[in-house]
Amino acid sequence: MARPRASLRQGRDWYRIKNLGNSAAEVVIYDEIGWFGVTAEDFMAELRGLDVGEITLRVNSPGGEIFDGIAIHNLLRSHRAQVTTYVDSLAASIASVIALAGDRVIMQPHSQMMIHDGSGLAIGNAADMREMADLLDRQSNNIAEVYAERAGGTVAEWRERMLAETWYSAAEAVAAGLADEVAPSRQRPDEGEPVDPMANSWDLSIFRYAGRQEAPSPVASAVPAEPAEPPETEPEAPPAIEGDAPEEPEAAPVAEPAAQVALEEPADDWAALTAHFQQDDAGDWSALVSHLTQPDASPAATDA
Repeated sequence: MARPRASLRQGRDWYRIKNLGNSAAEVVIYDEIGWFGVTAEDFMAELRGLDVGEITLRVNSPGGEIFDGIAIHNLLRSHRAQVTTYVDSLAASIASVIALAGDRVIMQPHSQMMIHDGSGLAIGNAADMREMADLLDRQSNNIAEVYAERAGGTVAEWRERMLAETWYSAAEAVAAGLADEVAPSRQRPDEGEPVDPMANSWDLSIFRYAGRQEAPSPVASAVPAEPAEPPETEPEAPPAIEGDAPEEPEAAPVAEPAAQVALEEPADDWAALTAHFQQDDAGDWSALVSHLTQPDASPAATDA
């Protein structure tokens, strides 16, 4: 567990359940789970008094005692209310399991989620140590089942991520299936708006990585991607046989422009220059411009 600095903890409201009226309530868990923080017994006593249809669960916790965390998770899951979880800053260790009690899990901008294997202390002989190791494996498998039920994948896959102590940013938690969405960022609050006295002051140096900034990127989502279907290919055309190719039609001769012919003749005066417009064999205007309406049968035009 990562205990907050005592000087920062004094005077803070780290845990509360508030009835908001209109069949809604807010549950805030801003402390360690068990021991010096939120115990399942205290939590149950207050949660039972909530006769509401909607519960907003706000989490900022470094985790804590496994059994208390599992109990709190199940208490929230068994309540008749629709539970929406907001990870306000950190949901680490068993606190991530509590966060997953929500019917919908929303990561606030810049929040983080961390999963890791259970740990504990034991005093005794070798048999006591082996018994403790078996207990930790059972509890870690139990926690991995929660992740697998929520996000898909297998218990073994999630145990692998837990053993690596995997830190998720808000977007990475959504991509892994542990959360449903990242809440949109809001504009800067108006001047004079009261600031929430709850702030993250946890000393995370007890973990292998002191936050997402120090941890490697998590592995891909636990849900295996379906193999992509091979793209459809068009059947190849049969090979051409010599002699079968149709002959291209010969291009029709292009009529020589009348004006061009006339210009090649000597032009002594204006009458000679315009004589071709007065030729008797030009029956009508269409004969004069016929060279403009001839179809272009060049190879380039037919290919187009």
